[in-house]
Amino acid sequence: MLSTKEVKEIREALQSFKSPLFIYDDDPDGLCSFLLLYDYVKEGRGVILKTSSSVDANFIKLIHLYQFDSVFILDTPIVEQDFIDQIKVPVYWVDHHEVLKRNNVKYYNPRKNDPEAYIPTTRMAYQVNPNPDKLWLAMLGCLSDYMIPDFKNEFLKRYPDLMDKKSEIGDALFKDQIGELERVFRFLLKGKSSEVRKCINILTRIKTPYEILNQETSKGKYLWKRFQKIDVEYQKMYQFAQSKKTRSKLLLYEYNDNKWSFTAYLSNELSTKNPKKVVIIARKSNGSMKVSLRAKFNIRDALKRTLEKVEGKGGGHPNACGAVIEEHDWEHFLNYFKQEIDKDYPCKKKVVKKKVVKVKKDHTKQSKPKSVGKSVKNKTNPEKSSKHSKKKVKKEVKK
Repeated sequence: MLSTKEVKEIREALQSFKSPLFIYDDDPDGLCSFLLLYDYVKEGRGVILKTSSSVDANFIKLIHLYQFDSVFILDTPIVEQDFIDQIKVPVYWVDHHEVLKRNNVKYYNPRKNDPEAYIPTTRMAYQVNPNPDKLWLAMLGCLSDYMIPDFKNEFLKRYPDLMDKKSEIGDALFKDQIGELERVFRFLLKGKSSEVRKCINILTRIKTPYEILNQETSKGKYLWKRFQKIDVEYQKMYQFAQSKKTRSKLLLYEYNDNKWSFTAYLSNELSTKNPKKVVIIARKSNGSMKVSLRAKFNIRDALKRTLEKVEGKGGGHPNACGAVIEEHDWEHFLNYFKQEIDKDYPCKKKVVKKKVVKVKKDHTKQSKPKSVGKSVKNKTNPEKSSKHSKKKVKKEVKK
């Protein structure tokens, strides 16, 4: 979480600039972070970071062209030092990925104080702009990054129909209405840049979640119609991927580059339905494999060790990672990654317990009649039996 001092700094910065540029990641956490900060000032312009995972020199021309007086970078893991040095305007970077050292930037990351902290950027943006009317945006952004936030009870009181109070993260995302809305936001970020920009401009003017879910306004109807068009394509892919069966720890699904990329969302949903597997969704694109990896346990360490052996790059959170692997090294990557996963989580050998079969006595058999007089011992020993009979004969002779 941001400290009181950090919240104050960001608010003052937002209020002091007239033309800020917001650069944010192309997922609902990044989008909701932007929408919350934009709602606070109603100034500036947002740009999605789509083609790369880093903010680099490619943005310099844009900043100079439109004469932005400040830059706010949201939910972005890498910002190049060259970019910071060359743009000559203040940079404010709010993020929750691994900490990087950079100069001449206001850097807000809870992991600076606690390396294990996991606070979505949306949660920090909601600290800056705690507008109760935007509570649904804050919840949506946090859930999209797999965190049920501390304001869950407040959300349930205001929107009891959007989320079941007993829902864990998987049910919230894939069964509840708030999860349906999260998918809308995620899919609206896909497609042609002009269409995506139009949708985001509309989202800055949406006041309630019901405008979209119930199509209560023309703006909501437009967004819902576009979402449905994309969702049809996703459902086809999901049904095919879900039908794959494997005994391996890795559940792999590959597809060729096409108009739509569903790697992250597809891996999330499949991981929820297959909690014991490592889900790997890979999309072939321009000689490389763009990969999304998900599991209900730590896979980041295994990925890090694997990337040391192949040509590629990647990283992420403990149980949600992304990577780009050169196609010629793809099979090597899969083999090495499986080996590393097996090291971290070796298969437990099943101990087969032998069943002890108890033989029941058959009481139905007729017992032999008992001999009259003294019982004959050691019936099974012929020698003892013969000796006993000889003694008996001698006694009779003496008589």
